[in-house]
Amino acid sequence: MAAHFTDRELDVMKVLWRHGPGTVADVRRELDDELAYTTVLTVLRILEEKGHVGHREVGKAHRYFAKVPESAARRSALTKLVDRVFGGSAELLLTQLVADRDLSPEELKRLRSFMDEQIKKSRKS
Repeated sequence: MAAHFTDRELDVMKVLWRHGPGTVADVRRELDDELAYTTVLTVLRILEEKGHVGHREVGKAHRYFAKVPESAARRSALTKLVDRVFGGSAELLLTQLVADRDLSPEELKRLRSFMDEQIKKSRKS
């Protein structure tokens, strides 16, 4: 299942990924924006309907937890970006990032090293 999130849903998911399971009040407290309790509850329920969040009853409260790992959400968002903005070309995305970011020599060396490793792996396949 691909994990597609609205900006608000992503904000809530980030709280669950970084802080672990929590009640509506817990999630609300960790958000950057001051949202109404009912707004946070609505977002959590929508995420639960989509299958991205689950909950356990703890006394009278529900503790919500992420069912989708953050890495899956990143992968899905990146795939969507590459397809929509870069015509499916990962090469165009990478060259745009390298050209637009003020990367340090150390960051560029790490990228080069990573790319060299990917080349070695692809040759073995």
